[in-house]
Amino acid sequence: MNQDVKRRAAEAQLSAMPLPEAEASWAREARAAARTRLLEAGAPVRRDEYWKYTNPDALTQPLAAVAISDDPPALHAGALAGQGALVRFVNGTLREDLSDSLGGPAKAVTTLSQALSQDISIAREIFGALEAAGQEKVDRPLAALNTATATEGLVIQVTGEATPMHAHYQQIGEGSAMVHHLIRVEAGGSFTLIETGVATNTVLEVDIAEGGAFNHIRTQTGDRDAHATHLFARLAEESALKSFTLTADGSLTRNEVVMDLVGDNASGHVAGAILAEGQTHTDNTVFVTHTGVDCESRQVFKNVLGGTAKGIFQGKIYVREGAQKTDGYQISQAVLLNDGAEFSAKPELEIYADDVACSHGSTTGALDPTAMFYLQSRGVTRAEAEAMLIAAFADEAIEEIEDEALADLIRDEVAAWMAKRG
Repeated sequence: MNQDVKRRAAEAQLSAMPLPEAEASWAREARAAARTRLLEAGAPVRRDEYWKYTNPDALTQPLAAVAISDDPPALHAGALAGQGALVRFVNGTLREDLSDSLGGPAKAVTTLSQALSQDISIAREIFGALEAAGQEKVDRPLAALNTATATEGLVIQVTGEATPMHAHYQQIGEGSAMVHHLIRVEAGGSFTLIETGVATNTVLEVDIAEGGAFNHIRTQTGDRDAHATHLFARLAEESALKSFTLTADGSLTRNEVVMDLVGDNASGHVAGAILAEGQTHTDNTVFVTHTGVDCESRQVFKNVLGGTAKGIFQGKIYVREGAQKTDGYQISQAVLLNDGAEFSAKPELEIYADDVACSHGSTTGALDPTAMFYLQSRGVTRAEAEAMLIAAFADEAIEEIEDEALADLIRDEVAAWMAKRG
């Protein structure tokens, strides 16, 4: 497609969103740089390499910001309700009147709108910076659109072992809801962020200092509107990140993770379980860069697809020159519950160091008929047998969750989905 057409589509997206006002000069400069990135890349189209499996049209319509709602719906956070201090976003707007206290032990929290109007160092250093770095190899225009226009989100600085936080997103009516979070985990700190619900476009920029740990658990269940998420993470020496996403149904979901292990002995794990039936489309696209020495990364994705559901996995391990002793692992697997379901995988390795251990694999198939026969021959119904095998199949991804109690809650979500299906 002509680049001018892509640029005009990007301009239409920008013009539909109101530009923030009364921000600090550094914030205006960061937004201007993001607008430049978006216009140079243009809106994504199906011909783009990393969009060939997913039609982005539903994500590139020029929608105005959804109106603020005075009447939020009831909270439906699934099995993760009650886990961590609750922060509610309705139509992309932070509702402090519906949220728990933002602060807490070992963490300082402010809103993005407040941070961008002041000279708060972590906001100035992170906002748009990790997103821009994530554009080095692959254009990510939807993330640049978010940086250019989002006015709501959280700015969190973690200085020790902080209590978890639970961000829940709800949307009422037509329009676009943008949310942008900034998180810095200082040296030796640890923090867990739980996300439930969906907004149209979310960006999470996470900077993890030496010896810090960040755990991320997210559920996306049954949303009818197309939405995109982006996680940009920078890991310093001996730091660790674990991110897990459960996606259950929904019309069109695009989850992007861009992670750079810049310090030596860092560890980054990204995992997901996808449960989908009907006309659903779930795309997980991951790009892991190894910059430091002796770093480890894992990508583990399990797809359970029925009806006419489509699952996509695009995962890359990029090892820079000098990133010796890299240990990179990637696996994507799919179980197709009927002939109408589809799974597409694009695993990639790009390596410029000679002392590495990197591997990738992908499999697609039906549930093991021998295992099904074994269980049914012992009095287990077909629905129960399917549920047992699917639970075991998804568990390799769920095991990536650091907190065993939270992992068990995700297993409850998988069981509930299977029970509803049966």
